[in-house]
Amino acid sequence: MSRAEMDALGWDTCDVILVTGDAYIDHPSFGMAIIGRLLESQGFRVGIISQPDWHSADAFRALGRPNLYFGVTAGNMDSMINRYTADRKPRSDDAYTAGGLSGKRPDRAVTVYAQRAREAFAGVPVIIGSIEASLRRIAHYDYWSDKVRRSVLPDSKADMLIFGNAERALIELTHRMAAGESIATIRDLRGTAFMVRRDWLPDADWQEIDSLSLDRPGRIDPHPDPYAMEPQQTSTAPNADGSAPVQIVPAAARVAARKAARAKTVIRLQSFEAVSEDRVLYAHNSRVFHLESNPGNARALRQAHGERDVWLNPPPLPLGTEEMDYVFDAAYARAPHPAYGGARIPAWEMIRFSVNIMRGCFGGCTFCSITEHEGRIIQSRSHESILKEIEDIRDKVPEFKGHISDLGGPTANMYRMACKDPKIESSCRRLSCVYPGICENLDTDHSSLVSLYRKARAIPGVKKITIGSGLRYDLAVRSPEYVKELVTHHVSGLLKIAPEHTEEGPLSKMMKPGIGSFERFRQMFEKYSNEAGKKQHLVPYFIAAHPGTADQDMLNLALWLKANNFRPDQVQTFTPTPLAMATAMYYSRKNPLRRVSQESEDVETPRLARQRKLHKALLRYHDPENFELIREFLTETGRRDLIGNGPQHLVPWTSAARTLPPVQAPASRRAPRRSAAQSSTPRSSAKPVSRPRKAGGR
Repeated sequence: MSRAEMDALGWDTCDVILVTGDAYIDHPSFGMAIIGRLLESQGFRVGIISQPDWHSADAFRALGRPNLYFGVTAGNMDSMINRYTADRKPRSDDAYTAGGLSGKRPDRAVTVYAQRAREAFAGVPVIIGSIEASLRRIAHYDYWSDKVRRSVLPDSKADMLIFGNAERALIELTHRMAAGESIATIRDLRGTAFMVRRDWLPDADWQEIDSLSLDRPGRIDPHPDPYAMEPQQTSTAPNADGSAPVQIVPAAARVAARKAARAKTVIRLQSFEAVSEDRVLYAHNSRVFHLESNPGNARALRQAHGERDVWLNPPPLPLGTEEMDYVFDAAYARAPHPAYGGARIPAWEMIRFSVNIMRGCFGGCTFCSITEHEGRIIQSRSHESILKEIEDIRDKVPEFKGHISDLGGPTANMYRMACKDPKIESSCRRLSCVYPGICENLDTDHSSLVSLYRKARAIPGVKKITIGSGLRYDLAVRSPEYVKELVTHHVSGLLKIAPEHTEEGPLSKMMKPGIGSFERFRQMFEKYSNEAGKKQHLVPYFIAAHPGTADQDMLNLALWLKANNFRPDQVQTFTPTPLAMATAMYYSRKNPLRRVSQESEDVETPRLARQRKLHKALLRYHDPENFELIREFLTETGRRDLIGNGPQHLVPWTSAARTLPPVQAPASRRAPRRSAAQSSTPRSSAKPVSRPRKAGGR
């Protein structure tokens, strides 16, 4: 991180200089640490410029001119989500900065850093990555400016963008550049994007398909399985005109031919200019983009930006278990850089005793950015690698007292889950493996995870292991053994899960299961908690103002919360993140999960500040600061029967309102009476800061 450290190592220059918007923490939950240690393991000299002063190029010259390239990232979080609330107000702190201070990174940090790096050393290639670059790799709706913005590639003037799991592409790219190959000629790496001429194709045998021919707005043709078997030709008789008969081509050869043709096909998305003017085309682009997200069958994409195109190669192939182990077994210091002294870094304090066991999520929740970045295919580490990391925490991390705070990832219980048949997985075009129901081809076996928990508990010096990552309860209920293991040994009083809503309207736009799955899990949770003699509680998370949510939906959710005595202290208002399908709904008011046209389903989308505030207030119905707004809403909608001081009422009367007579609720509208068990459920605790590896997600 400094010239002095370079001198101590005997380095005159760095091969690669990584620029990050986060404080530098050498831990595998932080992207810059992974990339730095990975390149180091390949023999490269790596410098880190952390949170540079972006007002000039001086800070970008601190380590000299890199031999190969600058690698630029905003950090573990998107810089706009990190900086602003869902109401577009600046945050007062930053969990990824020493001292928790805000203002240490610019808005749209990837673009700013890339431009400053280019200014510092003209001619040095600039490669951008991280979740911010991944989510902005094509034209995207930007919530903070309330408009469609260009891809980050032309704005940053970077030479290349690496999206998704970058390890494999980055290693090959760096070795090829070190061997003298120009970055301008490296165009064959999966998971990379770059700018090209409008007529550029990799080879003469490539073909281009307009996205409208695949999924024309107004009519959607079925998407054929590109690898499906067709009936074999059986006739060998001459044709009536004496011509040669049709050749019999074996099924394997036909499949291979289709794969070869598909591998040399690029889909032209609708241009930045077109989607900026037409919301239906924006929703169409979102639909096509997500349908081409399976690395097993995804095709290259291109999108015009003025006179040039952004070209995206297919997504990276997921890492295998041995590769995941290689990444996570590097010699991490598991601590912030000494330059920060003893300064408190909130994100580090939260994950210092936790272990990331997997990547990816096949849930497909439309509001979440994890799948756009990490993919839907689960990438899991081996038991041995995970147990070794636990031992490293025990032996090397100061202040460890025997408590491992998490064995998780984007979702706690998707470890080693996969499609039962790799051929089916490679040809699948579903956006979710668990919605509208759990796919029959999904292996939901929890036995390996149960075994891992038991092995981890048996490590000497480990007194307790809790699960801090969110749980997919519709999967968990399929394994009573797992739920019992979890509840008996790995819950520290509270377990967080995310139903997100109770009503079908918003749930269908989120691609989340109905509240019935939550109720089944709660029954199992309470049963095994009682058997273990433990008083434990669920902490459910909900989203306010999500596309597809009507005011009545939020009122029904508030009544459900009150009936079940859930009183969330902190709730989340939907924030449209770039590329998410829910963001396409928010911007276009169309549903890209289905056929898109001017006449297709309109998605009710809470956009006005007062309505978004009301939806959030209904989630916090118990907060006196929200009583007045909720009373106004109930009065306007003819539901004054819910105002009063009885157990069936949602909010109390004020002294000024007591002149209005209370209205008795009709029997069909009364809130259910709480049971003794429900009455004993405590108020939910505040939602903790998101884990660094998933901070750009929910």
